[in-house]
Amino acid sequence: MEKNLVPINHTNPAPTYYVQATPPHDYEPEAPAVPLSHYLWILRRHLWKILVFVVTCVIATFVISSRLTPIYESSSVIDVDRQAPSGIIGQDSTRNLAPNDADQFLATQVKLIQSDAVLRPVAQKYDLLKTEQQVSNERAANAPVLLKRLKVTRPPNTYLLFIAYRSADAQLAADVANAIAQSYLEHTYNIRIRSSASLSHFMEQQLEELKAKMEKSGQALAKFERELNLINPEEKTSILSARLLQLNQDYTNAQGDRVKKEAAWNSMKSGSLEAAQVSGQGEALVKLSEKLNEARQHFAEITTTYGVNHPEYRKASSQLNEVQKQFEDTRKNIASRIEVDYRQSANREQMLKAAVAETKAEYDRLNARSFEYQQLKREAEADKKLYEELVTKIKEAGINAGFQNNNIRIADVARPALKPVFPNMALNLVLAFLFSGVLALGGAFVSDAMDTTVRDPEQASRFLGTDVIGILPAVKNSSQLNALAAPKSTETTLARVEPAVNGNGYHRKGYYRTISGFGEAIRTLRNTILLGDFDSHLRSLLITSAGPGEGKTTAAVHLAIANAEQGKKTLLVDADLRRPSIHRKFGLSPTVGLSNVLTGDAAWRDTLLQAEGKPNLSIIPAGPPSHRASDLIGPRMGELLDEFAKEYDLVILDAPPLLGFAEPLQMATVADGVLVISRAGETKRKAVSSVLSALNRLRANVVGVVLNQVKRDTSDGYSYYGYYRPYDYRNNGI
Repeated sequence: MEKNLVPINHTNPAPTYYVQATPPHDYEPEAPAVPLSHYLWILRRHLWKILVFVVTCVIATFVISSRLTPIYESSSVIDVDRQAPSGIIGQDSTRNLAPNDADQFLATQVKLIQSDAVLRPVAQKYDLLKTEQQVSNERAANAPVLLKRLKVTRPPNTYLLFIAYRSADAQLAADVANAIAQSYLEHTYNIRIRSSASLSHFMEQQLEELKAKMEKSGQALAKFERELNLINPEEKTSILSARLLQLNQDYTNAQGDRVKKEAAWNSMKSGSLEAAQVSGQGEALVKLSEKLNEARQHFAEITTTYGVNHPEYRKASSQLNEVQKQFEDTRKNIASRIEVDYRQSANREQMLKAAVAETKAEYDRLNARSFEYQQLKREAEADKKLYEELVTKIKEAGINAGFQNNNIRIADVARPALKPVFPNMALNLVLAFLFSGVLALGGAFVSDAMDTTVRDPEQASRFLGTDVIGILPAVKNSSQLNALAAPKSTETTLARVEPAVNGNGYHRKGYYRTISGFGEAIRTLRNTILLGDFDSHLRSLLITSAGPGEGKTTAAVHLAIANAEQGKKTLLVDADLRRPSIHRKFGLSPTVGLSNVLTGDAAWRDTLLQAEGKPNLSIIPAGPPSHRASDLIGPRMGELLDEFAKEYDLVILDAPPLLGFAEPLQMATVADGVLVISRAGETKRKAVSSVLSALNRLRANVVGVVLNQVKRDTSDGYSYYGYYRPYDYRNNGI
């Protein structure tokens, strides 16, 4: 036995069925990949809508653009000559323009053209504020003038400025552009004139002030020389400077000697023997130290040899004390001499310090007077030099002013335009076509992305993780299918088909194509279910759905009919005790049914009904509604399926919707297979996913999902059966 087959033991132990356990699936995979064919299908589905939207937008754009007031634009060209020299003589004649300031200069000129000083005269002359419908009150009149229709541009890599103005009047546009260009030239000329006049006045004032300051500096310098009473005040006294240098050197040496002796004195105060040994009497102290060490060593040897009362011991002790006394006296003497040297060195340092301070003060007094003299002399020379340069500049400016010409001029005047620049009909139509196309495509894709229903097999495989084993095409009139399911006689069937005949006696092919397509889809679904069951273990099939109205009963009825037409004994059980409808499909009016069997009021064979014209199809209706029967459907259905399987090749159970009802879950555990019906374009993927998850937790054998009511505009996996030739329903059934 294969590992993926799970036994189901019914109460009747005779046959034991095995159903394939479906492995758990993740019915909501994250970010499934959408194939390109799906987007192409969306385009085909919404092609006419997209075309109508695009054509409507283009026509609306054409109509609106045709009704707009044409706007004309005229431009005047200003040439900025950046190569003109700023001066004829002097330093200005050799001054070159900075190589990288062209962009900044031209940007400055653009802002200058758009300034209030340039635009206000033109706006007042042509009443442009009223023409542009700007606020015309006192506050607006005093505010800076801004012309909305003015555009100042600079072509790249040129020294040209284009002054363009737009207006509904072509002549007015040209006049305003020329007037703004002329106002700009006059404004720059006035700026230069005012700047030159202001500079001349300023330079004259500076010249008078410099002349007075130069005379005052000369008088102060002569007075200082008389007060200083020196032949050459720039030269310092060599004797005083040499004396200060010598005193500084002696003071530095005295500081070093004092620091050295102070360090020796501090070492002696701390009792350091090494400090005494490095002094001038250190040699005598070294000898006494060696003699003291020998005496101590001799005394140590006597101590180990003789006793305390021995004469040698007393002699050695006396010698040690004598040497030690001499050593201490010598060290004290050395310390006294070091202290005396330190005191003398400190006194000498203080004396030199006082002498250096006195000499330096005298030197500073003399030097300060010399610095004051130098400062007065430099000021006098600077005033004289500045006065001479200013006189030269004034002469050069007067000469250059006669040779300078304007480096900004009008290169081309504006003329009235022949064609309007707005609206641009061709550009508007192209943009309308592009934007409307993008918007239409985006709307189509967004609407498809927001659609969370199950529409086609490929989508179900991506989002639900299961296979779609069949699709049933949409039938406009459901009564056509009901008529084929319950034929009272051949005449009745033909009578129901009769509305398909038009006034000329010809059959409407659309009717036959619909019925034929649905029948072909049912037969395909039958073969997919039964031929896919290689071990022939599928003896009972439960048909359910996520919610009501998805066509599960219709699919169950026609699937049972299709299986019975193959000569297979088929039993169709209406297990929907809450809302039974199979008996209406066949035009039956039963009094007993499955509910009586479950409560024990009747045997199942007593409730069997034979479908007219279908000898191999038997029906067990639902019977009268009963809450007790609904509770018993789970425990009893297993036993009934075992009994049904003994006499029928296939048992089809029409169960209630799985979401919200307990009966289909109980029946799914005992049926050999479960078929889930979903309505294409209406059933939510989340609902189908919940159904599949519930069945998977119960380890039910989910045969697959069937999409019902599939249309061309709801599924890109639609299989259309309309190409089959219509056939005579008098001799053939579905």
